[in-house]
Amino acid sequence: MSAAGFSPLPAGPRTQIFFASTLYGAATLAAALDADRFEPAGRRILLVSNNAACPETTPSLDGMPGFERLRGRFDDVRSWNEAISPFHPGGWSPRGDDAPLWERHLRLLWDLGDSPVELIVESIQVNPALALCQIFQGAPVEVYADGLMSYGPTRSKLDPLVGTRIRRLLHLDLVPGLKPLLLTEFGVPAETVPTEPFLAVLAELAEFAEAAEQGGTAAVPAEGGALLLGQYLSALSILTPEEEEELHVQMLRGAVDLGHRQVVFKPHPTAPARWSRVLEQEAERLGAELTVLDTPQLAEVLYQRLKPALVVGCFSTALLTATAFYGLPAARIGTDLLLERLAPYQNSNRVPVTIVDALLPPLADASAVARWTPPTEGEVARELTGLVKAVGYAMQHQIYPDLRPAAERYLSAHLDESTWRYFKRRRLTALALPGGVPVQLAFIPRNPTVRKVARRARSVQRRLKKRAAFG
Repeated sequence: MSAAGFSPLPAGPRTQIFFASTLYGAATLAAALDADRFEPAGRRILLVSNNAACPETTPSLDGMPGFERLRGRFDDVRSWNEAISPFHPGGWSPRGDDAPLWERHLRLLWDLGDSPVELIVESIQVNPALALCQIFQGAPVEVYADGLMSYGPTRSKLDPLVGTRIRRLLHLDLVPGLKPLLLTEFGVPAETVPTEPFLAVLAELAEFAEAAEQGGTAAVPAEGGALLLGQYLSALSILTPEEEEELHVQMLRGAVDLGHRQVVFKPHPTAPARWSRVLEQEAERLGAELTVLDTPQLAEVLYQRLKPALVVGCFSTALLTATAFYGLPAARIGTDLLLERLAPYQNSNRVPVTIVDALLPPLADASAVARWTPPTEGEVARELTGLVKAVGYAMQHQIYPDLRPAAERYLSAHLDESTWRYFKRRRLTALALPGGVPVQLAFIPRNPTVRKVARRARSVQRRLKKRAAFG
C-alpha cells in the first residue's frame, strides 16, 4: 500500500491515529475497521476534534448519543481540542520550526513513546487534519472521505511534503460508477468502504437511539411520511438565515403538496431553535403533523427507524445515502439557487451541489419525484462522470491540467439549457473553454457602457431567480 519512493515504517509496534470530527466519520472508520481495511497495529487511537465555532457550547463527537457503540473499536480516545488548547482546531497550525516540539509534546501526552505512527485523517486540505500531518512529518497518511466532496477536486494545492505521503483514499460508494477526483493529482488510489459493514455500524447506532429515547426527546413517529434534512447553510455564508428559513418552509410545503401529512424535520445540530418554530407554525397552517427532532441523530439512523416515504434536502450527503444504501426516494430543493450563489467558482461545495442537482428530481416536480429511479452504474459513468470532470477542471485547472481534454469534450457536446447552470461563462472564458466568449469579442467586457448595462442585467436576473426560488 505504500506510495512509490516512500520509506517503510520502522520495525516495532505501530500506532494508528484515527482523526474524526463527526459521528458519521467515526462510523465510517468503524466500518472500515470491521471490514479489515487497515493493517494490524499495536495501538489504535481515535483522536476527536470539535470543530464547531464555539466548541465549549457544542457537544463533541465522543459525547454524542451512540458513540459508546463505536468506542470499542479503538484502544484509546483522545481530544485534539485539549491537546492544542487554547487554540481553535479550525484556525491553528504549527509554525514550521515548532513542528518537532509539538511532536515531542504529543508523544508524551498520548504515551506514544518512539513507536512509528500512521495517520488516518479526514479533510486533508485544511486544519485540523493538515496540522496533524505537519506535526508528524515522517508518518504515512491515509485519507478517508465520508461525503460527496471526495468526488470533487482537492480544494487547494496541497504541499507535496504532505501529498506524497498519502497512500490511499477510503470513501463510501455513494454514487456507484463515479470515481473520486480528490487527491488524484498525487496518484492516490481510491478504495471503497464496503457498504454492508457500514450499514451494520449504523444499525448499532439505530438500536442505541431506540433504546435511549425517553423523556423530553421528540419521539420518532410511525413509519412513512417525509423526512426533511436541515443543513444550516447560513453558517457557510451561502444563504442568509432568513433565506434558509424560507428554504425549510419550502421543503415542508413541497412535501405536503406531494400528499405527505406526517413530516419529520431533522435540524442541523448547530441551527437556531427559532427555525423549528417557524416550521411548526407553517405545519399548523397546512394541517400537517410535524415532528422536530430535539436531539442530534444521524439521518441514516432515522432511515432505519422511520423508513420515510420521501427524503428532502438541499445537497446533504444523506440524500445519496438514502438512495444508494437504503433504496429510499429522495428529492432536492434549492440547488439552482446554490449553484448561482456559490462563490468563488472554486467553492468546494460546488461538486456536491452539482451531483445532487444532476441525480435527484426537484421537489416541485411531482411527476419527476414519482417516476424517479436510481441511475445504473453505466448511466452514471456515461452522464455524470464527464460533468464532474468538466466542473472539476473549471474549479481547479492548475491542479488538474490533465482534465482539460475531458472538459472540452463534455462542454462541446453537452452544454445546453439543462447544463449551463453548472458553469459560469466568465469562468469558461478565462480558461478558453467551449461556451466562453470568443477571442474576437473579448474587447466587449472592457467597454464601460457595455459593462454598466451588463451589471444592471445581472442584478435584474438575480432578483428574478431569487423570487422564483422562494415563490
